[in-house]
Amino acid sequence: MNKFQPIDFQDLDDLYAYLPDDQLKMVKALRNLVYECIPEVKEKLSYNVPFFRVKKTICYIWPGAVPWGTISEGVVIGFYQGHKLYDPEGYLEAGKKKVIRNKKYLSIEEIDFDRLREFLYQTDLLDKE
Repeated sequence: MNKFQPIDFQDLDDLYAYLPDDQLKMVKALRNLVYECIPEVKEKLSYNVPFFRVKKTICYIWPGAVPWGTISEGVVIGFYQGHKLYDPEGYLEAGKKKVIRNKKYLSIEEIDFDRLREFLYQTDLLDKE
């Protein structure tokens, strides 16, 4: 168990069993999208949530049910090189972060898979530089 969270998942199955159904569906859909766009990605539970990397950390998926910071509902996908992504409409949010950009979804219907695909492809290219 880490000092910031009262839970400690051993693997994805532990995480999945812990999540409410709506968050579980979103996490699985976002996770599948990451693998679709970046097949060589490696996944690791860090801070009790999935983080994805190839050379460097690319993104993470944070369900609100996993205690941390200000996330308490929905599911957030965060991009580590987010400040370098082409996002003229400001779809991704910076909050107080300098580099990471993220987007929070409260339902699976809100997820713009096409837009996220573009961000994932961009992130993959940045990781390969």
